[in-house]
Amino acid sequence: MANRLEGKVAIVTGAGRGIGRGEALALAAEGAAVIVNDLGVSTAGEGTDEGPAADVVREIEAAGGRAAANTMDITNHEASSEIVKQALDTFGRLDIVVNNAGILRDRMIFNMTEAEWDAVVAVHMKGTFNLCKHAAVVFRQQRSGRFINTGSESGLGSPGQPNYAAAKEGIVGLTRSLATAMGRYNCTANAVRPRAATRMTLSPEMEAAARAAEARGEQRGGGSGLAALDPGVVGSLVTFLASDEAAEINGRDFLVGGNEIGVFTIPMVEARVFSSGPHWTTDEVFARFNDTIGKVVASGPGPGM
Repeated sequence: MANRLEGKVAIVTGAGRGIGRGEALALAAEGAAVIVNDLGVSTAGEGTDEGPAADVVREIEAAGGRAAANTMDITNHEASSEIVKQALDTFGRLDIVVNNAGILRDRMIFNMTEAEWDAVVAVHMKGTFNLCKHAAVVFRQQRSGRFINTGSESGLGSPGQPNYAAAKEGIVGLTRSLATAMGRYNCTANAVRPRAATRMTLSPEMEAAARAAEARGEQRGGGSGLAALDPGVVGSLVTFLASDEAAEINGRDFLVGGNEIGVFTIPMVEARVFSSGPHWTTDEVFARFNDTIGKVVASGPGPGM
């Protein structure tokens, strides 16, 4: 490794397993000191376990890096402030925030409970806001910093994850807001949508299918089966976005997985039509929609079509 993050300090949430673990290890391998935050909950957000965060710290230290464990709850606003404080107290500064922690409570919208909605939104959206808010105070004062937030392709219309999809697209919107607000302070904010096989994304049935595909040699994303979905790959892009090399990359939304890195377009108005008078009336919308903007809408089906 080239120590491209030497002297930097990072916080990674949900870093005890899966994608977050890979991000923490990748950042540490490039010289960053890492606060490894993980509450140690199940994929449904239940229970706690100090082991995962401690295990990753030991991995980093065994490789010659610096790290400290943190098991605070990011959904708690004050606890998130303490995570930032731990970075400052332990390593003397804070440069990088990677929001990765998440849970799942999948269900179709007509079966979802209020509690299932609230729990997922709290961890993903509120947890991301909490840490970004407290880190932003530090970043503004020092006039530098990197926010890297985790979105998901599920946000583009996953039918059985309305809570998760809404939270992930909310995170992308928050990231764009951060980018415009904090850019003047020499900070960047970007989102990544990972493709990776983790305990959150891969059910036992999916894992069995992936292993069968691997055994058959079927290719996906430049690899076969589970190898193409190695969660450690995500850390490579995150490390780049955290570096000085990415100082001009701000407010963007990336896809990363296997041998692929992509960037999503920023949403733009696809087509326009203007009323014949100073404003639209219901009659004119009915009379003109299908022959004008409706043709564009019909040619490009949205999710579920």
